[in-house]
Amino acid sequence: MSRTIVVCGYGPGISHATAERFGAEGFAIALVGRTAARLADGVKRLEARGIRAAAFAHDLGEPSHAGALASQIREQLGAISVIHWNAYSHAAGDLSTASVAELRGGLDLAVGGLVALYQAARADLESQPEAAILITCGGLAVNDPKVDAMAVKWSAMGLAIVKAAQHKLAAVLHHHLQPRGIFVGEVVVTALVKGTAFDSGNATLEPAAVATAFWDLYRARTTATRTIP
Repeated sequence: MSRTIVVCGYGPGISHATAERFGAEGFAIALVGRTAARLADGVKRLEARGIRAAAFAHDLGEPSHAGALASQIREQLGAISVIHWNAYSHAAGDLSTASVAELRGGLDLAVGGLVALYQAARADLESQPEAAILITCGGLAVNDPKVDAMAVKWSAMGLAIVKAAQHKLAAVLHHHLQPRGIFVGEVVVTALVKGTAFDSGNATLEPAAVATAFWDLYRARTTATRTIP
């Protein structure tokens, strides 16, 4: 049976490495993001490795459009087996000046969009063997005074809040969907990843290492959260 993974919030770092890792295992890859040129380049790179891939330009921060996205992916690549949620937003960095709409937009992207796509793909996931939802989380989600101070210093308060909400979402969905045969797991990345928006030249973590963590988490299908490095 063919399997399709939907890589949401596609970029050149973690999400591309994860696409390559799952593609090497026989998955077809649906790349989803807002930048058509970036998606086209990603498809080209994956196809050069013999991986079947297609691009879907879509704003994941618009949960109401999730049904149309799932239908397009299903029509082109087949039933959805895995959702990899890598989408995030830097919005509402300073809560003293940011609009509430900015913060709400971040939650729509990190939480609402993920729930909407799960609901749109629910029938597929429940019918697929080894179905899964895999979520990229970050260290800012951790409830710790030092981490909270770091979020303020980096003007990433909104990101910390939405990642904390996403972290709780992953835990709740893990328990909710496990009896339905759908594994939900997250990788919490606590170091800077090379090639990502946060990399200013001092990143130490290879995207492939995160992709391997996702693959291991997916194959084991037991632990809801893995923290690296």
